[in-house]
Amino acid sequence: MSDAAVPAEVTFNRVMLKISGEALMGDQGFGLHPPTIERIAKEVKSVHDMGVEICMVIGGGNVFRGLSGAAQGMERTTADYMGMLATVMNALAMQSALEGLGVFTRVISAIRMDEVAEPYIRRRAVRHLEKKRVCIFAAGTGNPYFTTDTAATLRANEMACEAIFMGKNGVDGIYDKDPAEHDDAVRFDAISYDDVLTKRLKVMDASAIALARDNNLPLIVFPLDEPGGFRGILGGKGTYTKVS
Repeated sequence: MSDAAVPAEVTFNRVMLKISGEALMGDQGFGLHPPTIERIAKEVKSVHDMGVEICMVIGGGNVFRGLSGAAQGMERTTADYMGMLATVMNALAMQSALEGLGVFTRVISAIRMDEVAEPYIRRRAVRHLEKKRVCIFAAGTGNPYFTTDTAATLRANEMACEAIFMGKNGVDGIYDKDPAEHDDAVRFDAISYDDVLTKRLKVMDASAIALARDNNLPLIVFPLDEPGGFRGILGGKGTYTKVS
């Protein structure tokens, strides 16, 4: 990607945006909330319009969470595959919203389902990014026992992303304890991968944090529900926590 294609104020040229499936629920307790999906799509479009190449991974917890199914007695592998299918549904919903805004998008699945998504081929995905298409990676890594956090970190490394942006609802970064339950919770402006692991901070699962650390991939945790937050941070502004 040429330097001329990106405005001077942009701090990253290619990024991974990781959001939870629950972020698509809005105020509902389950499923998809189209106005919320459209709001997030507009945030993505605003960054795309800056010339930034965007990868996305969306969780599936608003539809089905493999760990929850396993906890209720379902066989873990089957539950995880069901969770992967939930992420495909979310990816298709986000693709529809983005293309409704005029942003060309590709859903790329780790599990083959050729009628609704492309199979994952790294070189093809990179080419989509170079052509300014948003790539939404679905179905996790295609393997049970791995979360979408790990999938996002894996794909970010494969796509040569410069950072992972993790959008959170209701929180503006990483705290030493849950700010919703503790008034004295302290927010970190920056923290190391090792401190996240040793303090057992619930940001990403441990394997995802270790994979990011081993490949020197920065993680930026920011408020997804703050209008213009994603775009602002890419311009060097806003409130967030950087893990590096």
